[in-house]
Amino acid sequence: MFEIFFGSQPEKFLKKAEKELRERLWDKLDELKLNPFPSDVVRVVGTKEKAFRVRVGGYRIQYYVFQDKKEILVFDIDKRGRAY
Repeated sequence: MFEIFFGSQPEKFLKKAEKELRERLWDKLDELKLNPFPSDVVRVVGTKEKAFRVRVGGYRIQYYVFQDKKEILVFDIDKRGRAY
């Protein structure tokens, strides 16, 4: 199982999000703990590190995976249009 860490932006976003959206995002984050590479994952192009993103409705969770440490660093959660 992977441990999830958050940058400051995703942490603020989760605190301000409506309850229903927050629950959907946490459900996806719980899935990522078990498998950081689900079938709907897409690699983010143009990043130095290997960054990935997953969809949650109209929102995107962007993150790095550190397999050697079993860690996931979520660096962005935002609406689709602003996430790129």
